[in-house]
Order: sequence, then structure tokens, then C-alpha cells
Amino acid sequence: MKKDRTKSALPTPVFASGGASLGQLVLPGLLIDARRALRELVMQSGLAVFSALLEQDRAALCGPRGRFQKDRQAYRHGHDVGQVVLGGRKVCLRKPRARSLDGRELDLPSWRQVTLEDPLQDRVLEQMLVGVSTRHYARSLEPLQEGIEETGTRRSSVSRHFVARTAAQVEVFLSQPLDTIDLPVIQLDGVGLGDHLMLVAIGIDSSGTKHVLGVTEGSSESEAVCTGLLRQLIDRGLPVERARLFVIDGGKGLRKAIRVVFGEWSLVQRCQVHKLRNILEHLPERQKAWVKAAVHRAWASDSVDRARRRLKDLAAQLRDGHPGAAGSIEEGLDETLTILALGIDGALHRTLRSTNPIENTQGTIRRVTRNVKRWRGGFMALRWVVTALGEAQKGFRRVKGYRDLPRLIAALEATIQGSSVDRQVKIA
Repeated sequence: MKKDRTKSALPTPVFASGGASLGQLVLPGLLIDARRALRELVMQSGLAVFSALLEQDRAALCGPRGRFQKDRQAYRHGHDVGQVVLGGRKVCLRKPRARSLDGRELDLPSWRQVTLEDPLQDRVLEQMLVGVSTRHYARSLEPLQEGIEETGTRRSSVSRHFVARTAAQVEVFLSQPLDTIDLPVIQLDGVGLGDHLMLVAIGIDSSGTKHVLGVTEGSSESEAVCTGLLRQLIDRGLPVERARLFVIDGGKGLRKAIRVVFGEWSLVQRCQVHKLRNILEHLPERQKAWVKAAVHRAWASDSVDRARRRLKDLAAQLRDGHPGAAGSIEEGLDETLTILALGIDGALHRTLRSTNPIENTQGTIRRVTRNVKRWRGGFMALRWVVTALGEAQKGFRRVKGYRDLPRLIAALEATIQGSSVDRQVKIA
């Protein structure tokens, strides 16, 4: 006799427990209803517990119901409808009331605790960070059971909570002290948001850990904007008289601001990625590949003299046909070799030869702000960027090659001291 193969195509039965009798079948299509019922049960139970807590608070103020109290300090005063924060929104609930003997409304501790808007602002902030727009905020929340009225999920309400939360973060972020952190390396770069350019500073401490140091808003990487940011860092405790390496993208305003504010205590490493991009912009497509390889070969040299000679030879080759590319190679040539001149190689060399560590942070800024369609001023841009930087900092790790940082610090100090001695000899 052949086996009946049609049985294998039937759905596997699911047996219910609890309220249903043992062996009762539940169709898989009804599992969604079961989940909804469970959610409503949990919510009903939670609201029942909360109501009991409110009555307990009122009993603590007014005494037990139905008993005479000679020293009564308050009395029950019926119920009112109030709003509490629940699941990322405000819901309307029945609120017990109590009054003092002179007629003043008394607070119930449990009610006061759940009406705080901090949890609601935290939920709004978290939803914005994961990419939920203000328009779709309500859809991202778990549905409520029927009969419960909700507020605070409209676009304007969500935006208001987000503004309040991020405005408070800006004030805290821009006032954090920096005098307790040793920062031998600082990276500076800008990111554009509409008509606003946000200049961001990230530091690497002596253990290799990254720190978001500050941010300022402007229209360009001008000397004034850069100087303002560096002055803010100093006002918050960043020491000036410390040998330090600045990694920048090559903007003239950045370079001049560093020289004005930190003077002889600073060395600059120009980002090689930005420099190579600038060189290739002056070349036709057919020449970009071999020039790119030649520049990489020069930067990979085992000495500064050899790297400098190779770059100058390349500039001489390009001068007649492509003077723009030749000029770009020679402009700031020595500052593209600062890490090599300090004797740093390996993973730390690859980390500090470009602004890639800060570029990764800017990627987080772009991701967090991607739903913003219109920027309504510089403070709005500042709020969003500070929020994104806080999110980025949660994922910071020690930079690659951090074990070589003591060698870098020693080389920085030796170079700065040597430069100072040379200048004193020339003056004498």
C-alpha cells in the first residue's frame, strides 16, 4: 500500500494553552491576534497597577477610605483626566485627586513621576537617530488598545520635543572641560549642511581613544571660523603649550588659524587623500592612473628626502602639459610628509596620514540628518550635528596603531624643541 503523501503538506497544528482547553487547535493565521491580545493584556495590567499606586499615594495623604481621622491633613476630591507618558506618546488617564484642608491641590508622587517629559524626549531622540521622520513617528510606535486617547505624536509635537532635547544637549556638549585629557593629535574637517558649514574637531588622546572636542557653524573654513573653534577649545581647558599634531584637509583658513593660535607648538599633517584628489582634478582621465601610482610610491618612501625628490620629479614631468597638477603637488608638499618625517610607520602612519577618522564621523552626521529637507538657521544645524556626534561617539574605538603613540609623542616633542632651539640660534 502506498503512503499518503498529502499529509506532509498540511500545516503543523498549534495547541493552545491557558484559557483554551487542551488540544484545541489554533490556526497560524490567528497568531497576530494572539500577540495583540497579549500586548493589550500587559498594558491593561500595567495600567491597573499604576491606578493602584495612585490610590496608594492618595491614601498616604488622606488616610484610609471610610475611616474617621482626627488629625486628617487632606481629603479626597474625586477624579480628573490627566496625561502621562507611555510608550513614546502621551495618553489620557483617570487621575485621583487630593486636596489639603485649606483647598490646595496636592501632588501624587507616582503621577508626578510619570508625567515628566524626559522619557518622551528620549524616545523621540532615539527614533530620530535611527532614521524615523517626524511625519512617520506615530507609525513607529506600538499601537494602543481601543479606548485610550493619545497625544504628542503629531509632527509638530514630535519636532517640539526633539528641539527641546537637542537644545539642552548643545549647551552641555559645548561646555565640557578638556583640561583632564591629554590630546597629542587633533583632526579638523568640515561638513556642509545646506548653506551651513559645520567645522568639527576630534582629538586622539595618548591612549589612542578618540574624543569629539567641539563644533562650530560658519559659511566656510575661513580663518575666523577656525580660530573661533580653536579658541573655544582653549577656553574649555585645552593647553596651548603642548607639542601637538594637527591633521587637516589643506584649507588655508585652517592652516593659518592653527599657526596663529598654537604657533610653534603645532605641526600639520595634510590629508594625503584630499591632496591626491586635488592633484587628479587637474589631469585628464588617461593620465590619472599612473600619476596616482607615482604619488603613492613617493609617499611610501622610506625617507623624507626620497619622498620629496620623487614628488618634485613628478611635478617637473607634469609642468609643461599640466601646470595645475604640478602646482598642486608642490603646494604644501612638506606638510604631506610630516608623519614620515616624524619616523612613524605602520598602522599609525596609515591612521594619521589622512582625515579618515573624522570622515567616518561625518558619515554619521550625514546619516542622522538625511531626513532634514530645509535648514532653518545655524542653531538648527548645530543641534543636529551635536546630536549626531553624540551618536558617533558611542561607537568610538581606539585608533589603529595606538601602541605607537608614545613614539609619536616623543618625536613631536623632540621636533618642537629642536625647532625652538634653531630659532633661538638664528636670533642670537
